[in-house]
Amino acid sequence: MKQPAVYILASQPNGTLYIGVTSNLSKRIYEHKNHLLEGFSDKYDVAMLVWYELHETMESAISREKAIKKWNRNWKLRIIEEFNPEWKDLYEGIL
Repeated sequence: MKQPAVYILASQPNGTLYIGVTSNLSKRIYEHKNHLLEGFSDKYDVAMLVWYELHETMESAISREKAIKKWNRNWKLRIIEEFNPEWKDLYEGIL
């Protein structure tokens, strides 16, 4: 399903975080989990979907991603824990 989304991946609870944006969340997370994308998430094995937010337009998703990337770590942890207090991998729930 194509819909703009911003997402946060973690290596483990309270671990390394990766923030991304995509037009197809399930496809993009599959690519992260199967190491089909070279770069930061592959290098640091960051593939657990812990937070996401759907958007109406790609422009709003990109704007939100840029804003979240500027946040300090505590703010990022707060939105994850409000959305997903147990730090479960949310990937199965988006399929």
